[in-house]
Amino acid sequence: MTTDTPTVRLKNAWKSTHPWIFQRLVDKPATRPKSGQIVNVVGVDGEWIGRGFYNGHSRIALRMLESDPNVEVDAGWFARKIAAAVSLRRDVLRLDEVSDAWRVVHSEGDGISGLVVDRYGDLLVLEFFSAGAFRYREWIQAALREQFPDCRFYMFAEEHVQKQESFDFRGTPAPAPSVITEYGVKFRADPAGAHKTGFFADQRENREWLSQQCRDKRVLDLCCNTGGFGVYAKVRGAEEVIGVDIDEDVLDIAKGNAKLNGAQVKFVQADIFPYLRDMGNAGEQFDVVILDPAKMTRDREQVIPALKKYLDMNKLALGVVKPGGMLATFSCTGLVSEEQFLDMIRRAAFYANRTVQILKVSGAGADHPWLAQVPESRYLKAVFCRVLD
Repeated sequence: MTTDTPTVRLKNAWKSTHPWIFQRLVDKPATRPKSGQIVNVVGVDGEWIGRGFYNGHSRIALRMLESDPNVEVDAGWFARKIAAAVSLRRDVLRLDEVSDAWRVVHSEGDGISGLVVDRYGDLLVLEFFSAGAFRYREWIQAALREQFPDCRFYMFAEEHVQKQESFDFRGTPAPAPSVITEYGVKFRADPAGAHKTGFFADQRENREWLSQQCRDKRVLDLCCNTGGFGVYAKVRGAEEVIGVDIDEDVLDIAKGNAKLNGAQVKFVQADIFPYLRDMGNAGEQFDVVILDPAKMTRDREQVIPALKKYLDMNKLALGVVKPGGMLATFSCTGLVSEEQFLDMIRRAAFYANRTVQILKVSGAGADHPWLAQVPESRYLKAVFCRVLD
């Protein structure tokens, strides 16, 4: 191991393959490394563990990156990791054949803890979840330029992440939006606008699959955000599409996305709870109902209240599905497990007095990989149901 890289020692034996090591297991160094600095990690007996990002201010003190003592974590290491991530998307998944918008790096799933990179045409959006990824952002940008020579960058970190990881970053200047295409449908991605990364690329395959069920159907897209599911449905031949969201800004983008595709979609600014109650009281019913709400919580103590909100909105949504129609319901709350989400659907069906047949359970696209030992990287639950009666 190199002598100029700080060394951090663990207090207890460490046999886990999970890349996170928490503060309580780490001896406080006599000279504390800088926040996010790459360090060598040794066990309680001095045995080699690996190299990773150190953060003495974070609950996650170490984010392990490399276990081979002969491999330095330097600019070349980042270049190789990012090249491998891009190769997965381009050579294995062949995503360029269907879209110019996909996730380039998915944090631990691609071996760089605390970094997410999304591609929207020539625009690369970097979101930092760790002080380490932020600290070495110039190496990361250089590695990305090797793969995307003419790219533009937009970088940011959410305020709660900066507090947890103890770094300050105001973000880069707002870039011009990018118009992307997936499966022949066009969208305007604006990361400096209503949605933090510009567009939800994780739903790409779910949008395509569901849109194939929408021809000649009446479709209600709840929490429609920038119109992804609704625009797809109309492009694929839906008879009528209504998109509902409470946020006026995202609806403006959604209207623009519909116009990009020559799609006639009716967008309504409303809270979905009173909206669904009014629709139910009026006897309105739809062939396909889509429910894709925002993340409910980041706090483990708030999982039960989050499930209660999911239950309430899904119960109301089931009330406006025609017999034989379809409900597509989603959760991007990582703390809510697939098992909990499916159980919520069972309870929502019971309270709505509907019989629900599960057709398909899915998640984020394959460009959002996660390691078996790091289930935290898996967050999106997608459930496609047929309402039988």
